[in-house]
Amino acid sequence: MGIRRRHLGAAALLLGLPGVARAQRRPVRLVVPAAPGGAIDVIGRIYASRLGDVLGTTWVVENRSGANNTLGAAEVARSAPDGLTYLVNADIQLMAKRVMKAVPYDPVADFTPISRLATAPMVLVGNPRATPEGGVAALIPAMKARPDGFTFANSGLGSMGHLATEGFKREAGLESLIVTYRGTAPALTDVISGNTALMVAPLGSALPQIEEGRLRAFAIMGPRRSPRAPAIPTIVEQGMPSLDFTLWYAMWAPKGLPDAEADRVNAAVQAISREPEIRARIAEQGAEPVTEDRATFARFIATEDVRSGQMAQVARIEPE
Repeated sequence: MGIRRRHLGAAALLLGLPGVARAQRRPVRLVVPAAPGGAIDVIGRIYASRLGDVLGTTWVVENRSGANNTLGAAEVARSAPDGLTYLVNADIQLMAKRVMKAVPYDPVADFTPISRLATAPMVLVGNPRATPEGGVAALIPAMKARPDGFTFANSGLGSMGHLATEGFKREAGLESLIVTYRGTAPALTDVISGNTALMVAPLGSALPQIEEGRLRAFAIMGPRRSPRAPAIPTIVEQGMPSLDFTLWYAMWAPKGLPDAEADRVNAAVQAISREPEIRARIAEQGAEPVTEDRATFARFIATEDVRSGQMAQVARIEPE
């Protein structure tokens, strides 16, 4: 009962802000530019389930996958800045202009940044029947001995998983084929079925299959082990200290959304990110909620946009 009262209190506070009466009249669309079941979709739905309660509106999640997450993002960029359409995407949002020659929007200038939602580690996984036991030390020699036998699945061109895969290949001196899918879920499905051997995936998406033995975990692709999976060693522990790839998920609105409306939604996101129930649900995805104001997120975007360009150069990613 105490939790329920706190939720109602937050809702009452936010409902008193300007613009709420107008927004209540129509459902709010939260566009997810990836396939259902992947990490972006799950994170987006967790927040949508509470944003409706906290803001006193109906939030509807719409999946618009395809073209490296640009179909859904383009739809949001074209939408009116009336507080009725938002986008949830991952770090791949900033890579569109670096992997596609013709992107119908600017990933930074054509959106109003609301907030990051969560961050999550990446994990290198493989099909147990197609990959050896023994960690990265056993995997790399096996891949060098049979280069055609270890294809990587990839959730999207320019995704953090793609960058991490290219970084791993470069560091290990490998030349392996990368097959790109329309999202994390279908890519992982092909690794589990054995159609592809390996993938760098969000930990939350891969962890249930790791725990069930349907995927073999080789390394967390960063310097710190995850509390959600402390038995999985890091790639740094296994001799590759330059590899550090962490996913992030965030929310945007179309360019031109009034500051008052953007601040209202940001306040709701921050309040939701502090709720114990939401933190637990995000942790189940192998992720950690983020609380930040809009100015902090805008500064992060500016810095990350530069960094993503540098990573694309290192990974030798060219627009197609």
